[in-house]
Amino acid sequence: MINQRGNAVWNGDIKGSGNITTQSGTVSAPYSVGARFEGQKGTNPEELIGAAHAGCYTMFLTSILTKDGKQVKQIRTESKVSLDTSGEVPKIVKISLTTEGEVEGVSQEEFQQYAQKAKEHCPVSQVLSAVPEMELASATLK
Repeated sequence: MINQRGNAVWNGDIKGSGNITTQSGTVSAPYSVGARFEGQKGTNPEELIGAAHAGCYTMFLTSILTKDGKQVKQIRTESKVSLDTSGEVPKIVKISLTTEGEVEGVSQEEFQQYAQKAKEHCPVSQVLSAVPEMELASATLK
């Protein structure tokens, strides 16, 4: 079993700010309510979820293509995390994946099937399955 950690420190009341770090030390980013809801500089939980999801999905898609003998040159993925703030409490209501690949030996239709399989089976997609809507918005072969 592999265990990875993320940490957060918050200073002050809700108008304060904090810092989010990863176990490896490669991520150390400020975050605040202003960064989350008002477009101020800094990161936020949804952005980090999107980055983690895009990274996991892309790695998983590359893995299944490689296992089937396909030549992967590059895969690019965006995971757009939608936070609805209109209710009593904010809620992540949708995640939309967009991926583009340069892969030899695969048709557009086959790439779409691989992309869908990756959406369903990457570990981060699985943990995010409580989100009401997760879609593969597009999977384009370059």
